[in-house]
Order: sequence, then C-alpha cells, then structure tokens
Amino acid sequence: MMSRILRLSDGLGVHALEAGAGEPLLLIHGVGLRAEAWGPQIAALATDHRVIAVDMPGHGASDPLPDGVRLPDYVAWASRVIEALGLGPVNLAGHSMGALIAGGLAVERPDLLRRLALLNGVHCRSPEARAAVLARADEIARGEGNADAPLARWFGPGDGAMRDRVAGWLRAVDRAGYAAAYRAFAEGDGVYAGRLGRIRCPALFLTGEGDANSSPAMAEAMAAAVPSGEAVVIAGHRHMVNLTAPEAVTAAMQRWLRREEVTA
Repeated sequence: MMSRILRLSDGLGVHALEAGAGEPLLLIHGVGLRAEAWGPQIAALATDHRVIAVDMPGHGASDPLPDGVRLPDYVAWASRVIEALGLGPVNLAGHSMGALIAGGLAVERPDLLRRLALLNGVHCRSPEARAAVLARADEIARGEGNADAPLARWFGPGDGAMRDRVAGWLRAVDRAGYAAAYRAFAEGDGVYAGRLGRIRCPALFLTGEGDANSSPAMAEAMAAAVPSGEAVVIAGHRHMVNLTAPEAVTAAMQRWLRREEVTA
C-alpha cells in the first residue's frame, strides 16, 4: 500500500492510501476517523481495482477546509479530489459523513461517478434525532464530551479490539477538523435528500441492522428513491459494520462493483 499527499487545484493537501490496479474506487470515511478505517476493504478490493482511501479535511494528514464550512463545501472538496486523481470517473463509496459527501457528489457531479455506495448513511432524521445530533455538534464545538457515547452506539459487546482501535483514531483527530465535519454532518442529512432521484448510476445503500442513527429504514428509503438503488442490511451489526463484518460488507461491495454502469 502506498501513502501520498495529493495536491488539489486550490492548493490543499489530501492524504491518500492507494493499492491495486484497475478501475478506480475512491473511499471516504466518517467523522473522527481516517483512511485506515477502510483497511479490510482496501485489502480485499485492491485485487482487481485501484483503491484510493483519503483522509477527510482536517482528519489524519489532510489539510482542513476554511472555517464555517458545511456539507456542500465537503462535496466540492470531493469533486476536486477526483479531478486531481486524473483517473476519470470513479466508483465512490462513503461511510457515515463520507456517505453524505458521496451522495451529494452523485447529485451535483454525476459525470465524476461510475457507481455509488453509501455505507451507514443518514437520511431525513426525525426531529428528535436531529435535535440530539445538533446538541452533540454544539458540545464538540465547545471542546466537551468524549468518545464513550459514539463508541457505545457504534459497537456491540463482542467488538472490543476494533472498538479500541477506533477509539484511538477519535482521540487523535484534530479537534477543529472534527468539530467542523461534525457540524456539517449534523446539518447535512436533508441537504440532498430531495434530489436523490437524480442519481442514475448503480447505487448501494448498506447499513447494520442495529444502527439506530443510520437505520435500515433510512437505507431502504434512499434505495427506493434512486432508480438503480439497492438496500443491504447486515444482521447483528451496528455503525462500524465495514470493520465488524468486513467479509459481508466486502462481498456486497464486490457485487455492486460488478453491476453494469448506466449509460443513458
């Protein structure tokens, strides 16, 4: 696996992990994590794809975006990443906040995508859920709180080793980068929700059966809104399903990557 800094048209640096050869697959992680969160998928999918996993702005070794950014700014950043790669349209998969970015990009720049996969994506939260996540964003902006609450939501009792690894990433993340991304995540679930019907490429919407905040109902609603959408729910797993059920997630992604592109 190769690590490098990709330089965007606006001068920002983006840390990328790359492996394999073939049709390009770009992976974008969730808030507080880093490119390594895609480790199982990088290893498995690089056998027949060129896999590029990037650190989101203000995460890992990627430069932050300016203050006050919201979801459309992260979507525009992702479009510049794809253009900087110079590989043409890519297969794009995002997890959690990365799924919001990927879905927005599919709406705004369909010319940049071959296929789309949203893992543990959020969609049209209830008023109660929206209030809770906005309160969490305010807490993070004040520098309060810790990783215990999200980790308890993300992992089950048998996920100890993986939970500890993710806890390390959350402890190490830049606080300002984390707060900015979380604010965009908290406010972003409705930004592109009404335009999902514009997405024409093969689209996978995958989540864990026990993910209360990126629920099976959300995945099914998004899949129903997209003409070529497919919902997959992994039984017995929660928000970090790509790490806790890597074989099942990778198998679903392999099927998605074999789906024929829509040319019309």
